Amino acid sequence: MPQIPLHYVDLRTFCYATEDEKRVEDALRRFLPEDFDIERVESEGHYGDRILVLSARVENADDVRHVLSQLTDLEAFDTVIEELDDRVTENCELFLRLDKQAAFGGEVALGDGITFRAKVEAYPAKKAHAVENAEEVLTDLAAAAQDS
Repeated sequence: MPQIPLHYVDLRTFCYATEDEKRVEDALRRFLPEDFDIERVESEGHYGDRILVLSARVENADDVRHVLSQLTDLEAFDTVIEELDDRVTENCELFLRLDKQAAFGGEVALGDGITFRAKVEAYPAKKAHAVENAEEVLTDLAAAAQDS
């Protein structure tokens, strides 16, 4: 896969007061290249409880490939490809929700807890072009994973 038609990938999760910060960070790191920087921002919930927002933006092509390669472990990978028209926005962004608990356990599953957002290259910047590019990159990724 020589070229990646993604400008960047954003990963974000919340660490609530009842959660262990290290475990939540480990769940996010399941998708990131080794020693990748994670941004931390403290916020406050409705009742004054502490919420830590952990996020990372991956822009380097090799790092984006790494993040995408982690998605091939997703059981519902074919379903994601079939749902691209619903998962790509008019702003050419691909969205996935990943299961934070599964990620902590080393697995990849759709669910709640980690937001995956990728800005898909599309010229002109139209949803239809973005869906085509996202489908191409994910299909190539699936084929490469089957070959290895």
